[in-house]
Amino acid sequence: MENQGNIDSDKRAATGIPGLDDILGGGFPKTRLYLVEGDPGSGKTTLALQFLLEGIRLGESGLYVTLSETKDELMAVAASHGWSLDNVTIHELALPEEKLTPGGHYTFFHPSEVELGGTTKSILAEVERVKPVRVVFDSLSEMRLLARDPLKYRRQILGLKQFFIGRNCTVLLLDDRTSSDGDLQLQSLAHGVVMLEQLSPLYGAERRRLRVIKMRGVRFRGGYHDFTIERGGLAVYPRLIAAEHSDKDRRKSYVRPLTSTGLEGLDQLLGGGLTMGTSTLIIGPAGCGKSAFATQHACAAAARGQKTAFFAFDEGVQTLLERSETIGSSFPHYVKEGLITLKQIDPAEHSPGEFIHMVRRAVENGASIIIIDSLNGYLNAMPEEKFLVIQLHELLSYLNQKGVVTLLVVAQHGMVGTAMQAPVDISYLADTVILLRYYEIMGHVKKAISVVKRRNGRHEATIREYSLSSQGLQVGQPLKNFQGVLTGVPQILSAEGTIGRE
Repeated sequence: MENQGNIDSDKRAATGIPGLDDILGGGFPKTRLYLVEGDPGSGKTTLALQFLLEGIRLGESGLYVTLSETKDELMAVAASHGWSLDNVTIHELALPEEKLTPGGHYTFFHPSEVELGGTTKSILAEVERVKPVRVVFDSLSEMRLLARDPLKYRRQILGLKQFFIGRNCTVLLLDDRTSSDGDLQLQSLAHGVVMLEQLSPLYGAERRRLRVIKMRGVRFRGGYHDFTIERGGLAVYPRLIAAEHSDKDRRKSYVRPLTSTGLEGLDQLLGGGLTMGTSTLIIGPAGCGKSAFATQHACAAAARGQKTAFFAFDEGVQTLLERSETIGSSFPHYVKEGLITLKQIDPAEHSPGEFIHMVRRAVENGASIIIIDSLNGYLNAMPEEKFLVIQLHELLSYLNQKGVVTLLVVAQHGMVGTAMQAPVDISYLADTVILLRYYEIMGHVKKAISVVKRRNGRHEATIREYSLSSQGLQVGQPLKNFQGVLTGVPQILSAEGTIGRE
């Protein structure tokens, strides 16, 4: 089940990971047994420690039963995140050597009755002594080795589940998925299953994601969700679902105003300016001034007291600031004042989910203008990431619902002519498309701008010349005496509208 219902917090065991709690609708339902599975290094131990520490913060006792890691290793993991495990009971249980030998005793339970073996008896005795509210078993692979037989292993887990019934414990079982069959039977026994994955792209840092496979009787947000392991634990970025953020009452009464770009000629092209709650695609060849137009709009918004979040993929922060100064832009001033937030994004180190989370944070902090410069670096640096365009569609829908003006910069391949191509066709996603072009006339290379699409009203159908200089951006009058500007080599028209000779 997807989406989230209103769940009483006293019926949920918060994990201490805001993103995961959001996915689960507040946390794990209390007094149940859950399976957290993932390959080694995917973050299971870190998640489990955060779960126990959050319980300690809420006044709930915690027990960590470790069969795979030593207490010193767990303390080292906690120290790397700045945590203290002083209030967490750690029961370190080394497996007897004879149990791992071919002739050893592999049975946890007696065939006729539930007779606990030495290992199980030690675990359950510690549970009876501590009486914890939260319990973690790390990991099930050692129990699987002890059981040897799949049927006996299933009986072990079923016996643990029955043992905790009525003891008001919320239990996490960690499994490193070392079995070849995937342990579907184990998943069927657990009340809920969370799977962690670590992916290795051809280039860049490893990517981690999680998925809630099942959660009986409650709503949760399905699908894959990106997460990272940072100092301080797991940072989970829930998958964005724009429909969850729609405000139907607001949409009925909301009249979206126009916002000026700060350039009279461009405002005329746009039919008065950009509409709040829409997305605009600025597309053209390299070096034609796409970023300059984006910074111009950010400065115009800052002059009105509006906040802008500028996400730079292709250029460094210092380079962008220096280039803005050369055209007389007040962009660096507004960055210093805090009205424009400039953040450089390294797509080789950030997952799509993490980037979307940054954008959402910016909007929640008051940004009414979002600029993404450019999509080329984001798309090209993640050739293995699928469904990026779908994620972008969801992001733009969310921003539109929030009344944010979004500017997307895309560089086309090629320099002149009509055969230039973009790395991905997203023009159908944008509400407005501004097209920039080079053209040659009388031995000079000049620049032209036009608006080829605007969903929210009329726009000027002309092509205008524009220029970049130390005085800033300037948009001129419509090019009425030229034909074929978009081809790159226009023809001059006479006053009567006929083609003349150069």
